[in-house]
Amino acid sequence: MMAEAVAGRARGTVRAALAALALTISASGGADAKTLRWAHSNDATTMDPYGAYVPVNASLLNNIYEPLVRYDRQYRFEPSLATEWTMLAPDRWRFVLRRGVKFHDGNPFTAEDVVASLKRASDPNSPYRPATQMIKETIAIDDHTVEIVLQGPYPIILNDLAGVYIMDRQWMEKNDTLRAVNPAKGEESYATRNANGTGPFRLVARRPDVETVMEANPDWWDKAEHNISRIVYRPLGADATRMAALLSGEVDLVTPIAVQDVDRVGRSPDLKVIEVADLKVALLGLNIGGAELNDSDVKGRNPLADVRVRRALYQAIDRQAITQRLLRGLTKPSHALVASEIQGYHPDIAADPAPFDPEAARKLLADAGYPDGFRIGFDCPTERFVNGEQMCQAVVGMWARIGVKASFQTHPYAPYLKKVLNRQSDVYILGWANTPQLDAFSILNNVFHTKAPRSGTWNAGQYSNPEVDALVDRIGVEVDRNARLGLMRDAFLKIKADFAAIPLYREPLVLGARKNVEMWAAPDSKVRVWLMKLN
Repeated sequence: MMAEAVAGRARGTVRAALAALALTISASGGADAKTLRWAHSNDATTMDPYGAYVPVNASLLNNIYEPLVRYDRQYRFEPSLATEWTMLAPDRWRFVLRRGVKFHDGNPFTAEDVVASLKRASDPNSPYRPATQMIKETIAIDDHTVEIVLQGPYPIILNDLAGVYIMDRQWMEKNDTLRAVNPAKGEESYATRNANGTGPFRLVARRPDVETVMEANPDWWDKAEHNISRIVYRPLGADATRMAALLSGEVDLVTPIAVQDVDRVGRSPDLKVIEVADLKVALLGLNIGGAELNDSDVKGRNPLADVRVRRALYQAIDRQAITQRLLRGLTKPSHALVASEIQGYHPDIAADPAPFDPEAARKLLADAGYPDGFRIGFDCPTERFVNGEQMCQAVVGMWARIGVKASFQTHPYAPYLKKVLNRQSDVYILGWANTPQLDAFSILNNVFHTKAPRSGTWNAGQYSNPEVDALVDRIGVEVDRNARLGLMRDAFLKIKADFAAIPLYREPLVLGARKNVEMWAAPDSKVRVWLMKLN
């Protein structure tokens, strides 16, 4: 009865939410076979392409705005607003811009738009500054040529630029939004709720946390593979609400569906499950560099500073059981810190350095001076990860079998992140997809390099290995691709030997859709509607 009552409330909630959706569609000319009704677990935080890099923002805005270069389906670079590019010197690149492109308001796309956009993204107040911090100057050579001068040799400038969307200088000037705003500071501008890109769809209506409506851009420069004339996007936060909307036929696409709903969707004759391994690798971070643990019965020393203890924790985790039982076989265990699609992956870094073996783990603890184990803090967010809380609890139980008593706490994501980044957590879960760069320098520099002005931003465990730092510093400036890949392999192998983190698996990405939806489910979780069809 309780389950029926919950389901009934969910159906009532979704009926009320979708009644408003139906009225909106009716008022705008009617829903037809070419209207994509898309429900997501949350809303974009802003329409400003430099407001915040979070997956939902990128997924929505990549249908409105475009970068100079983009990735194809094999994650190779291909032309977008730039048709060709040349490295004139290790610190200077030239881009030839596409002619005949117009913004959604009709303004022509020129080099001045690129200059203004990169200046805005590079502003000290811009949340996108990490993606543009190596840009020293952008110069308009003529209307369709720009040169980007870097702070020094930087091999992943194309990777960075693939995630930086180009805005319209005239539109920004007209609406007083040439300067970047930071939503984290409570700042807004005209670009927060409005958009004017060059992409395949244009924004026509925006009600934050309620609905975003886009229409196909008839003047798009590229050849449209899609047959979709309109997108109606709605954030539906509860898993049950999204599920009810999909089952009732009120929406065509749900991103994502809960793992526990996979079988239910699969049994429906009108629906299908779309599965893909996300680029994000779920891993456990460890407080390695602290003088002692934040929450422990061991005082005056830090057990995690001993590599034998870290290896013991690694060997005590049954990844196969976690992926099969908690994630229903939708992903597989991973011993690599990056996905295979990421530049810098090598088969050598995917080898299991310490197979599941609780007895060996107990012996390692005894050898390290902890025959009876010890207590340790363990923090886990209540959202952001697929069945993340259950996974954390499973690890707590596995560690208990070798005598490590994890003091488990859950937190909403914002306070969780604050605690982790303030180095107040002993063990924490971290997910790293290396987006938007799709290059392993992202995790190497941000997570495993010793804290420095441009490095170690997410090194909450205070891991520090001078040999790793030296390799990462070289990776950041090496422009020879093969040499650079070799350096990344060496860095990952040293990190693996140190057991500096505990990789678990790639996050499963599971979508639910009506059977008439044809789409490419991309591992970076972006929904590229211009590559979709409604059959």
